[in-house]
Amino acid sequence: MRSGGRAMAAGAARPCGGHGPRWALPLRPPLCLACAVETLRDGSASLVRKKHVVSRLHDALAWQALPVVQLLAPDERVCGHLIGTLFGMLHTVEDSGALDLFAEVLVRLVVELKSEQYLRCILDESQKELCKATTMRGSLPTFALLGKLADAIPGFADILVVEHSNLVDHMLMGLTYPNESIKAAVCYLYGKLYSSPVGTERLSAHFEERLCGLFLKALGRAQTKELQVNCLGLLKELLKSDHFVSILMNNSRTEEESENPDFLGGEHPLPLVLKKLLLTRDEILQAASAHCVAAVLVHSPSRYAPPFIHADVPEFLFECLSCNSEILIWSVYCCLLLLTEERLFFSKCHTVYGIESLVRSLQDILQLNNVELHKQGLLLFTEILKRQPVEIKLFTNRGVCIEAIDVLMETVNCPVLEVVVEAVRAVAAFLRKDHLSSPPVPYEELQKLLEAMLKRCADFSPPQSSKRHAGDLLFSVSQSHPANINRGRVPQRQGQLLLNTLESFRNACRLAVEFQSDPMAQENAFTAPNSKSKDTLSNFSEFLLRICDSLCIPMVMNYLERAVSPSMMEIFISTLNTLFTVVPNMRNKFSKKLEQEMSELLQKGLPQLNYTVAESLLLLAEAPEPFPLDQSLTSHQHCFILLLYFAYTHGDRFVPEAELFLAIRNFLLSAQDRGDCPAPYILRAALYLLAVCQDKGRAMDLRSSCTIRRILDNLPDLSLVYVHCPLLLKLFLRYPELMGRFGRQVLRLWFTWGDCKQTETQEAGFGLSDQLNSVNPLLPLLKSNSSILLILLDLVCSSSVEVAWKVLMTLRIFLERNEDVLVCDLLRSQFLQILQQLLVESSSASLQANRNLPVLLSLLFLVQLRSKGVRELDSTDFKLLHQVSNLCGKCRPRDTDLLQPSLNFLYWSLHQTTPCSQQRAVAVLLSNVSLLELLQKVLECTWLRPLPSQPAYLSSEDALLCSGWLLVASLLLYQHRYNTEVHQTLSLDLTEVLNAVIFRKKKPVLLLVSIMQFLRAALRQNFSSSLLVIIDQNAAQGVTQPQPRLLQDAALHPLAMWQVFSLVVSLQNLLVHVQLQKDLLLSQAVVACLETLVEYLYVKNQDVALHVASQPWHRFLLFTLLNGGQKSFLQPEVLRLMTLFLRYQSSNIISQKEISQILREAAEANLTELPEATSHALHLFLCQIQSSHCQLEPAQSETIQTLLERLLGQRTTSVKHQDIVYPFAGHILSGWKEGILNVLLLPFFQLKVTKVGKQSGCCCCLTLG
Repeated sequence: MRSGGRAMAAGAARPCGGHGPRWALPLRPPLCLACAVETLRDGSASLVRKKHVVSRLHDALAWQALPVVQLLAPDERVCGHLIGTLFGMLHTVEDSGALDLFAEVLVRLVVELKSEQYLRCILDESQKELCKATTMRGSLPTFALLGKLADAIPGFADILVVEHSNLVDHMLMGLTYPNESIKAAVCYLYGKLYSSPVGTERLSAHFEERLCGLFLKALGRAQTKELQVNCLGLLKELLKSDHFVSILMNNSRTEEESENPDFLGGEHPLPLVLKKLLLTRDEILQAASAHCVAAVLVHSPSRYAPPFIHADVPEFLFECLSCNSEILIWSVYCCLLLLTEERLFFSKCHTVYGIESLVRSLQDILQLNNVELHKQGLLLFTEILKRQPVEIKLFTNRGVCIEAIDVLMETVNCPVLEVVVEAVRAVAAFLRKDHLSSPPVPYEELQKLLEAMLKRCADFSPPQSSKRHAGDLLFSVSQSHPANINRGRVPQRQGQLLLNTLESFRNACRLAVEFQSDPMAQENAFTAPNSKSKDTLSNFSEFLLRICDSLCIPMVMNYLERAVSPSMMEIFISTLNTLFTVVPNMRNKFSKKLEQEMSELLQKGLPQLNYTVAESLLLLAEAPEPFPLDQSLTSHQHCFILLLYFAYTHGDRFVPEAELFLAIRNFLLSAQDRGDCPAPYILRAALYLLAVCQDKGRAMDLRSSCTIRRILDNLPDLSLVYVHCPLLLKLFLRYPELMGRFGRQVLRLWFTWGDCKQTETQEAGFGLSDQLNSVNPLLPLLKSNSSILLILLDLVCSSSVEVAWKVLMTLRIFLERNEDVLVCDLLRSQFLQILQQLLVESSSASLQANRNLPVLLSLLFLVQLRSKGVRELDSTDFKLLHQVSNLCGKCRPRDTDLLQPSLNFLYWSLHQTTPCSQQRAVAVLLSNVSLLELLQKVLECTWLRPLPSQPAYLSSEDALLCSGWLLVASLLLYQHRYNTEVHQTLSLDLTEVLNAVIFRKKKPVLLLVSIMQFLRAALRQNFSSSLLVIIDQNAAQGVTQPQPRLLQDAALHPLAMWQVFSLVVSLQNLLVHVQLQKDLLLSQAVVACLETLVEYLYVKNQDVALHVASQPWHRFLLFTLLNGGQKSFLQPEVLRLMTLFLRYQSSNIISQKEISQILREAAEANLTELPEATSHALHLFLCQIQSSHCQLEPAQSETIQTLLERLLGQRTTSVKHQDIVYPFAGHILSGWKEGILNVLLLPFFQLKVTKVGKQSGCCCCLTLG
């Protein structure tokens, strides 16, 4: 073996075959490059010999690349042969070690030659190789080589996608082949292609149309780590693009989703795939998965966080915190921090589940020397503590709460200042009543934490020193030199630490005040009898006073000797104000002590402010000298504004409002002129003072409002200067310059202001508690400025559901109370733009996930309700009709919150318009096949839903059914009236429809009314409509031979006699039920259905109709109705029944005696006080008497004529607004829940006179519209 190896080496080394010494490479032993090439091309040479030659060539390229290039570069033919030979060997050798070596040498050779010619050669050969391959099994070397070339040569990926795009199709096939090595190679190559901007652009459509689904499937089913890692590498590149993120997340959705509409369906949704990787025990895969989750969320937490939350990904992220990998922990912290921006993260109780894991993780990482990890963990802890909803308790286990206090204690004592600053912020967020309300409250632990925090802050504070000299001031100015920037950051962090510490201490004082109203928090509930516990609220409150005296006040005074900080003064004074109520019985003692200790502070912080009122106001308008070393004037102005702010918030108005308004305005003008931007706390105080004084003098001029706008433009967030006060809202909305720039922000703050911030407002003593929770202050502004309505409408679309709901209620109240304000056209055009944008940019799944869209549709419906009378539909109305109907077609029957207001909108649009517009509207709706298919599914849900537990409860599903039946009834009626073309029919089982009324069980009243309205429409068309197909139940069951029918059944087809009598009996029973429940809506619907049924029977078979109308039970029904609470014939249902019996000559039901009694009651009644329904029914009854030729006395005939004349004078010609009924779903009475469910029932019972034949005279019936 040894001799053979030496011979092989010698053969490769000596310049044989006349090649000459120039082909010898300077290796030991020498290598003849020409012989090496010939050996590789020699088919008879063994694999071992070829592998040895390639290994020598690899060494040459690694150590002596320049001589190799100098030999090969001039001869393109030799280069091409060598590259072709190596490429061919990749597909003829099966040894994996040899393949890796050949591929590496080929890549090194192409890299060193630096010629695109050889790259294109390899790409051409790769294309040929993949095309001629019978299976994908042999494609692995090709894909692996291309991936290595793309990794080594930056421009290779661009050449591949631009000039050899056909290779991408073969890559796609590789992902479908059941070999994970091939899939891994393909994914690696895809990752390199998508890392190139050119590749990303060229392959965008390829990914969306073909690759996305296959890639998710490969990642979801990956078993080998190689494939998992390469898939995650590709995913990492894809997630850099917002477009690809949107495709990946939308691809995970399906039209037929699970019970939760926000949850992801599909075979391999990305959230579930990443969750699967989190379940592995491989920390590398877990970290990569967490990194990908964060990469998705960073694009839009509000859009992409819900799918991950519904997939329970947060639960597994919290579980990963028990690992030892700092990279994994950091990635999980980043993910969870992004998830905290979504309220669903908290409402799904993921924080409650994971808080213990987070606390334990913080305990563990504190043992590591990683400051950034400490800060990130504390930042996450702080955000969870701050954002946790009050109604969901975070610490359900007292032990975890104690552990959290221990963690905060340890981080507060950390030697690194940056960590301490974050820790103190966490303490401030931790000191909330709902975090600590589980008895017993750990007062002793809180005392230790607060004491440690204050002492740590004192440790970082510089020692107290005497007053600085002028030289000190000059030295402090020189600190701004770039060389001293880093040194200057430490005092800045120290000031921030003190500010955060004061905020934490103020929260502790507020906590003590809140616990005073909680009996369970007064003392330890588990204290043994006859023993006294130290762990009580009283001891904690006294501790706060002592620690404030011994540490807090001296520390603040020491700091304020060297710097003026209005923000710190504001928090400090607010804290002292709260301390007065912490221990009420020590208030006087504390006041005296505070007076002694604060005298020096007040002298230094508020110097020379013992001015008269006029001098004080002049002080605010005075401008300091340019480039001053002494900032005393600015400090005095700021302190005086703060004093005025606190005075006005406590009701002490010692300065006239008109003069103060001018002074504050001049102060802001002066600050803008010299380029100064006051601190947010000063601006907040100044704006509040302007707001409370704005009505006492002249309005601001244009220069003043523009100045305020420019100053506020420098703020990162308007909430820094916002005060929840109606007068401040008025200030921003009163001036166009402020409203145009900040109107949207201030209105969002107005509606999002929560209970957690109300405490501060109450402490400030605004005296506006009634106005804070009311929309009344906004209503006058809306009436005077319609532009605010557009801002509010935009908030409905872009804000959270809670804010959108508040805005909707505001607009609803405004529209109801201000009928004279013409804003409908303005709002409708805005609605159209929003809906057009939503339908163009959103898929069906994203529309269903849009939680603000239902609120927007509800508001559109409310705007529509302002149309009291009939009006012509304009182009905007028809465009809205088209957009809303298209939206309905994209929904499913379960999307009640979207469909409810949409169907109401369509229903109203059909009715409150002229016949010409009505005809066009019907054509628009009937041309929408998707809408009709949806209505078919909605109606079928009527007999598929389980029975409700309470008959009076109208659920969201029942409300949607009502809207569906009413809309279909309208379409049925108007399609017949205008003979509109039908593109899609509706199929219904008549037996199911009749059974819904006959066997009504616990169906809600409104659902019964809606079904009867549809039944009336079908009866009036004799069940023959091009829109409606009646299903024969017998035929559906497979009965081939027709059953023998009675003659009456044949005449009444598709009804049977037993169905007719069952329906009549059911309607009679409903009327009795109505008499007990006093439900006018149901009574009118029942009588109308009975009228239409008898009219249908009269057309089909007069004998049957007269038989039904003459049933003796009808007389008993009349007596039952008359024996109710009212005991009067002047009831609409009684009068209409009387009219029905007269029309069909039912003399056994109604006699001359009843007719005379009705005339007598009507003559004695005050007709102007009768309800409209009663007046209308009486009018039809009198007309029926005249047309029925009843035997009347002359006096009675005269009475009838007089009554008709009186009724004719007071009849209305249009629908009254109060006739419209808005039944809401039962569960929203307790507040905002998912979906606003209001079913619009138009005045079905608008009665009119029609002819049914010579024998029947006038017919009283219900009609749509």
